[in-house]
Amino acid sequence: MADRIKIASWNINSVRARLDIVQQFLTDQSIDILCLQETKVVDDTFPAAPFSALGYTHHVLNGQRMHHGVAILSRIPLSADLRHDWQDNGEARHIGAVLECGIRIENVYVPAGGDVPDREVNPKFGQKLDFLERMTRWSETVAEPTLLVGDFNVAPLECDVWSHKQLLDVVSHTPIEVAALDRLQAAGNWVDIGRTFVPAPAPLFTWWSYRAIDWRASNRGRRLDHMWATADVAAKAVAHRVHDECRDWLKPSDHVPLVTEFEL
Repeated sequence: MADRIKIASWNINSVRARLDIVQQFLTDQSIDILCLQETKVVDDTFPAAPFSALGYTHHVLNGQRMHHGVAILSRIPLSADLRHDWQDNGEARHIGAVLECGIRIENVYVPAGGDVPDREVNPKFGQKLDFLERMTRWSETVAEPTLLVGDFNVAPLECDVWSHKQLLDVVSHTPIEVAALDRLQAAGNWVDIGRTFVPAPAPLFTWWSYRAIDWRASNRGRRLDHMWATADVAAKAVAHRVHDECRDWLKPSDHVPLVTEFEL
């Protein structure tokens, strides 16, 4: 294994619809491991061949037709394909793998939670909170060097959203979701790599709605995508970047990729 590796995480919002920009990103940035969320394809029809042709011959997949789906693509050997059903209904929202050096990668797609932040009138919001609670219980048991990445669908800090005041009642930034994510972070003593390299109160966003005519001019973003690590793995991180230029590419996802470099 190389002494220095680059690990990326990206909610791609359909890997087949955006295969060209994923290939471009991998080539441009020389990524070693790519964790995708919202692939929207079953494992049997995942576009494995184009990635293998680029050298990403190791694939760990957990797909679902038209919805959800997660994948880990790597130039480095991976083992121990594991899946947690934190949604408790069989949805494809997690995949895990282990590198030869012993570091575990957990790739997760947390439910968005619907539009109304009330579990009594919006069951999807309750499912999201329960998902985070199951992850919290799991975090208490994590004993290996671990990197937890993905679309958490929560922007926890005031500087993780374009307007804290205007988004307090909007799902993804409500106090109850932030508190749930705080408990998850505390349960695993997770280090937030993004905020290690870009400390608060600097704004940091990873998602911009498709509704904006000019997303960059309005800049109404949220930091929904995260990379967290156990302290031993976080100590190996030497660089971190949010690639917002990908939001300008042809047929972009509404999310952009995160990349962390590690010296192992």
